[in-house]
Order: sequence, then structure tokens, then C-alpha cells
Amino acid sequence: MFAYRIDRRSGVATYVQIVQQTKQALRLGLLDVGDQLPTAREVVAATAINPNTVLKAYRELEREGLVEARRGLGTFVRRALGRADHNGLRGDLAEWAARARAEGLEREDALALVTAVLEEHFPQGREGDAQ
Repeated sequence: MFAYRIDRRSGVATYVQIVQQTKQALRLGLLDVGDQLPTAREVVAATAINPNTVLKAYRELEREGLVEARRGLGTFVRRALGRADHNGLRGDLAEWAARARAEGLEREDALALVTAVLEEHFPQGREGDAQ
């Protein structure tokens, strides 16, 4: 089952972390159309956050058309996002990450490189960009 990890030190609002992690799970194929998200009660038990925070995140996902709440049943994935493993790109990236680590890069250094390259090839605000 899919589980959320909340980083209280990140400076990112908790409900935003839930939204972002749900979208990432959709992109990576960890969640698919028809899958049920953890109930608010399950998320609260696992993360010790306020249930209203979970509900706020789920409402945002519903507003974006990604999930739908079914009264008495839970919240279910309604729409998938593009898969992140197009033609083996995830494997290529994993190999690159292993090479970067072997060459002594710290996680933050590798992340900075990836972010810089993404900014070059996927500038913010370009038509067709979506979160």
C-alpha cells in the first residue's frame, strides 16, 4: 500500500507534500486509476498530522481531477499522469545516479545537477507545462 512521508523540516506545507507525493506516485506507477488512496484515518495514524490536512490535500487532488471521493468508500484515483519510465529513462537515470555516487557526489550535489539540467530543458512557464 502507498504511504505518505511527511518532512516537517522541509518548509513545504503538509497538505502540499501529500499532493506532491500523490502526483509522484501516479507518475511512477505506484498508483493507478481505480486505486484507493489511504484513508484520512490511516494517514493520521501513520504520520500524526491533523485529519483536516489530509482532507485538504485530497480536495485539492479532486479539484485537479486526479481523484474522486466516494461517500462511505474512500478516495480513488480517477486519472493517471504520464509515466516516468518512458523507454527505460528511469533505468538510465538510475545508472547515472549510481555513477555520480561512485564519483563522490553527495545527494545534494546530484540534485543540484539534475535541477540545473531540468531548468535548461524544461523551463518554467512554458506552454504545456503542468505539475
